[in-house]
Amino acid sequence: MTAVDWAPGTDWWELVVARAEATPDARMLIDEHDRTMTFGEYRRRAEEVAAGLAALGMSRGQMVSWQLPTCLESAVLMAALGRLGVVQNPIIPMLRTAEINVIIGQLHSDWYVAPDVWRNFDYAAMAHAAAAEFGCRVLQVTPGELASLPRGDIAALAPYEPSSDVRWIYYTSGTTALPKGIRHTDASALSVSNVAVDAWKIEFGDVFPIAIPVTHVGGIMLIAGQLRLGFVLGLFEGFDPVHTPAAMARMGATHLGSAVPFFIAYLAAQRANPDERLFPKLKVCIAGGAPLPPELHEQVKAELGGGGIINAYGLTECPSPCSVRATDPEIAFQGSVGRPIHGVEVRVAADGELRFRGPQLFLGYVDAALDADAFDSDGFFRTGDLGEVDEHGYVHITGRIKDIIIRNAENISAVEVENVLHEHRSIQDVAVVGVPDPKTGEHAVAVIVLAPGAAPLTLQEIGEHCTARGLARQKTPEQLDFVDVLPRNSMGKILKHELRARLVG
Repeated sequence: MTAVDWAPGTDWWELVVARAEATPDARMLIDEHDRTMTFGEYRRRAEEVAAGLAALGMSRGQMVSWQLPTCLESAVLMAALGRLGVVQNPIIPMLRTAEINVIIGQLHSDWYVAPDVWRNFDYAAMAHAAAAEFGCRVLQVTPGELASLPRGDIAALAPYEPSSDVRWIYYTSGTTALPKGIRHTDASALSVSNVAVDAWKIEFGDVFPIAIPVTHVGGIMLIAGQLRLGFVLGLFEGFDPVHTPAAMARMGATHLGSAVPFFIAYLAAQRANPDERLFPKLKVCIAGGAPLPPELHEQVKAELGGGGIINAYGLTECPSPCSVRATDPEIAFQGSVGRPIHGVEVRVAADGELRFRGPQLFLGYVDAALDADAFDSDGFFRTGDLGEVDEHGYVHITGRIKDIIIRNAENISAVEVENVLHEHRSIQDVAVVGVPDPKTGEHAVAVIVLAPGAAPLTLQEIGEHCTARGLARQKTPEQLDFVDVLPRNSMGKILKHELRARLVG
């Protein structure tokens, strides 16, 4: 009853059916408005929506771009599109006209599904402008209103046909440039859920509230994971640091995610009421998408309870190839991103670049011209991240090839400096970037968010702190910049190109 067998030959819709048949009355989804859905209801509503979409002219093999927040409507649409056998292109809600035109134009999308107005942005106008330029059909869906999804007669649906073709196209987060299209089959997309099965100590009936975009590749990871394991997903359209932690607590959260701003908010909510556990059922927290300050795991473990923060690692091209396991010894939680997940191989190239090969590896980019530089001669994906594997087999991320500051011809890892600065009690959040310097080539700038009530730091104080922690003098930041918040994408990754542009400009 607790788990549904899944083999690489099983596709997305077949997994939906298998779970619905195994535990039809078990709770699957709950949203921030307290709407709920069981696994059986999920399958039936998805089939009804598939029939409604088919009646509108949507059919197998068409390209369907859809841009909705994390809500019941998104989850149902994802399954309905799987039932129809279309190629679905989930788009994170924060993207706007520049990115949408690239995506719709590159994919020649047949359909674009979007809200009317959501969070005070007129998606309908953007969708109809795209339709006028690229010829796609537009379907408006209202988050919070299941009735806005078309419904039809299930009996009118054509028989389901499995496929090993590309079924998912995701676009990268775009932290440095316009996003790139990434092609996945059901087999590769569903293999992402191996990390939940192997590493995260999630059991039947557990509750995992999420406020990340379900249209991110992490969305299919979590929904496929819950279909395999039978846990409950709590769906939040966005994250409010004041109100969302309490709402997640009311759901009875056993697991929490997923990036530094979220954990800071959970801790703040707990500290506001220190005499009562906010999350009494918490087993473990799960992080991914961005590096974590080393001390955050200890703070979460001590103050929120549970096993602290499991750190995972991945990219849209190769999602979650490694993760700390909930059962790992404490040494794994100290700065590593764990060991490779079952079936994944890791390689460290001569230049220190991490490379992965495994069942969740994408087929290639939409722009095939990019593929030659993406893979090495043995088919390993070149991540662009620098790292190492320690004597225990744990992978450590030490920086990005493009996130190296070159000062006087010496390489400085921004991540290394950030980890040291995160230990300062007056610093809540920090990013280190390189800017041009006529004497040294580049110098390091620490962009700092101060802890509540902390006074601005001086370069001397930063230098003394870095020296006390053994950081080489040439790696110490030579410029400070104080901000209220660091710019991040929807998965918590810091948008360093925005910081550089502001500093240089």
